[in-house]
Amino acid sequence: MSGKIATLGTVTPEVLRDLRALGFTDYEARVYIQLLRQSPATAYEVSKNAGVPRPNTYNALESLSQRGAVLPVSEGPARYVAAPPDQLLDGLSRQTSALCDRVSAQLAAMVWTVDDQHVWTLSGEEQVHGKIDALIDATEDSLMIKVASDILHRHKPALERAAARGVEMLVVLFGEDAEEFRFGPACKVYLHEGNGVRMGKTDNLFTIASDHIEMVTATIQEQVVAVHTRNGPIVTMAESLIRHDYYMAEIFARFGDQIDAAFGPHLRDLRLACFTPAQAESFKLKTGLK
Repeated sequence: MSGKIATLGTVTPEVLRDLRALGFTDYEARVYIQLLRQSPATAYEVSKNAGVPRPNTYNALESLSQRGAVLPVSEGPARYVAAPPDQLLDGLSRQTSALCDRVSAQLAAMVWTVDDQHVWTLSGEEQVHGKIDALIDATEDSLMIKVASDILHRHKPALERAAARGVEMLVVLFGEDAEEFRFGPACKVYLHEGNGVRMGKTDNLFTIASDHIEMVTATIQEQVVAVHTRNGPIVTMAESLIRHDYYMAEIFARFGDQIDAAFGPHLRDLRLACFTPAQAESFKLKTGLK
């Protein structure tokens, strides 16, 4: 008696491709999917309905049985059922995770132990923001950050986790609401130059330094590109940038009126004296100043 046929979605090339990525051969993927559709079933029924040659069907069933993807449930003739997908994939996930941990430990033992002074390039929104979150999550003592508030908002959960661990933070923010990113007394947030107005090109940069040993600087525009390094001088340069913006924020808080009187709003006279024509035009557009 033939097995029960289930009504399932179309077998797409993407499903077959993803199963192959998980280690299935093409025939194994087709046999497993056919058993999801019709279980229990004999090798003959699977071969006929999946369009897999019978010798290859027997080989695929044997291989899948050894991996726990299918199970023989009767004899004379043998019939098979497919393991539930969630059960199968959970097992694969645990096996793969254990394998990755084992290989990682083996490879780490082969690495020449020297400080990584290279500068790595990252590209793409997911890769860049993933690296920033990973950097925050790995921080033990201190974070220094310069960024626009709308960009930083994406990383708020990671920052909250860091704050809960007692990480000290210094944040220089382009934006209006510094309170959103104050997660306790160890988190100091300053609006850039005391007002948070976005100007120049740095308002599209996300610069973050972790524990004085590692940093990422990312350009967050149409194309998301970043550099990541543990190179000491470069990390120091990034921290110096943020630290001097912190100094400026404190100076503006105390002497803002005098500074405006001497150099114009937003340090207009100083900036326009050294900006390129394009930077000057952008500055005038963002501030409304001439």
